[in-house]
Amino acid sequence: MGNVMRQEKSNPEPNSFDTMFKDCDSLVVLADYPCRDISQPIFKMGDRLKGLSEDGCWWKVRSLQTGTENYIPSNHVAKVYHGWLFEGVSRQKAEELLSLPGNSVGSFLIRESPQERGVYSLSVRHRAVKHYKIFRLTNSWYYISPRLTFQCLEDMVNHYSDSSDGICCVLSAPCLVLSNPAPSSAQDAPPVVMRRNLDWKKVNKSQLMSPHGLDTVDSKDNMMSYGVRSSIAAYLSLTSIPEPENASGRKKKSKSIYVMPDHSNMNLDENY
Repeated sequence: MGNVMRQEKSNPEPNSFDTMFKDCDSLVVLADYPCRDISQPIFKMGDRLKGLSEDGCWWKVRSLQTGTENYIPSNHVAKVYHGWLFEGVSRQKAEELLSLPGNSVGSFLIRESPQERGVYSLSVRHRAVKHYKIFRLTNSWYYISPRLTFQCLEDMVNHYSDSSDGICCVLSAPCLVLSNPAPSSAQDAPPVVMRRNLDWKKVNKSQLMSPHGLDTVDSKDNMMSYGVRSSIAAYLSLTSIPEPENASGRKKKSKSIYVMPDHSNMNLDENY
């Protein structure tokens, strides 16, 4: 247990935020820390962190969700640049991050290989996560397809955000890595109360216009105001609907039937 977590130290940190984390937007947690088998995690996979200082293989960080400050091993986090460039993330880890809640079709990240610096791949969430190797020319321009080259990765992202142009889909938004999103401020919808429908065959104008409304028919389900009852009674009078007690000889009305059009002869696009 002594190696799981380091306590905060009072002595000055050797490397400050200005030098170690100057250019990166944030850090992202790649694995729960500590492991759930040991204790409840302080930082969960997908959490965004701010780097504070570095002490060897331990980084002091602050959670951008909870404000918690603590140390975490450097191999449990990755630096994020421009919101979409993830440093040192493997193929499998990219799939795990893109599968987190909040990501949808078109969510993406560009990852730098953990084994070789300067080697990049594009990972995009579609029906499954798709991966595209990014090649680099001798003049340092980048491409996925040789017919289309870009001076920098940002130009590549901007292009594929406007058009899929050969990849699985248009890039919609950088990978949202946030396992604990802020609770919604929207109020919960009021509960739905189910009530029985009125049996209109048992309702007549005299009951609708009575001071007690439909109390004599359905007292516990009565939710009609006097104005609504008056409107219904007036409608019944204008349409000359006979009273229920005289309706025994009334003919049944025909039912309206909507026939769905037959599309069996339409050509369907199998790639839809």
